[in-house]
Amino acid sequence: MAARRLAFRALSGWAADDHAAAFSVYEASVEALPPEWPRPDGTAARTFFESRFTPVRIGSGPALVTGYYEPEIPGALERGDVFRHPLHAAPEEMPAGGWFSRAEILAGDLLSGRELVWLESPVEAFLAQVQGSVRVRLRDGTIRRFGFAGKNGHPYRSIGAELIRRGEVPETTMSAGAIRDWCARRPEAVTDLLNHNPSYVFFRPIDLAADRGPLGAMGFPLTPGRSVAVDPAHVPLGAPVWLEAGAVRVLAIAQDTGSAITGPGRADLFCGSGRDAGEVAGAMRLSGRLVALLPDAIAGTVSP
Repeated sequence: MAARRLAFRALSGWAADDHAAAFSVYEASVEALPPEWPRPDGTAARTFFESRFTPVRIGSGPALVTGYYEPEIPGALERGDVFRHPLHAAPEEMPAGGWFSRAEILAGDLLSGRELVWLESPVEAFLAQVQGSVRVRLRDGTIRRFGFAGKNGHPYRSIGAELIRRGEVPETTMSAGAIRDWCARRPEAVTDLLNHNPSYVFFRPIDLAADRGPLGAMGFPLTPGRSVAVDPAHVPLGAPVWLEAGAVRVLAIAQDTGSAITGPGRADLFCGSGRDAGEVAGAMRLSGRLVALLPDAIAGTVSP
């Protein structure tokens, strides 16, 4: 992996960021990190980061920063005329090498009896899987939350990229909204489009307060604008990551992963929960760079 040490003064916008906000997120999950990662000791936030970490640029080319969110959509705990598309719990036994594809699972009803909740649309069920967490609003107004519980072992393939490849949606206007609009116009083609992605995500009920974010891959609640999904093969989970892309200049903490977040030049910033967060996340597609803050002892092994 191409990586290069930098100075904090080389980070555009660093001095203007809210370091205390990033520090509180780092502090919340630092217990899961190895001993060589600095622990809070009363030092002021900016000083803590600058005195105990070294910025290391990840990758040599431009990085792509996108956004994701926790949807909030109507649903029911029992199947009905309106709610006919389930989110599933994982199968009781799944081979280590992977399970059936999305098309095989749905065509064969292979998860019958594993339904957790029912949604109105196969597209919304699909998009909930892409996000990896969801708030479901029941008819009585109560909210049930569901989080990632595994997947079937098949690679993720973007249906947005497939629509662009077919010439159905311009790349410049691609978003979750554009996918919804296309599916509304072409209901007969929805199943085929969704099956382009053979990956299938399983869920589990999550007991979290309404004001807490969903659980990330580290097992801690995510914080809007301060938690980021990365590829842990290139950025250690728990590491502070400086995102410098477009108008985004923010120190986030790598607390999550994602099927589509692979390689040194990818990051997915958590934008919050609900419709407004979804609009922000859907519009975020920025080119820039990723800079991980690594403990000095670890960063010392990286070329200057």
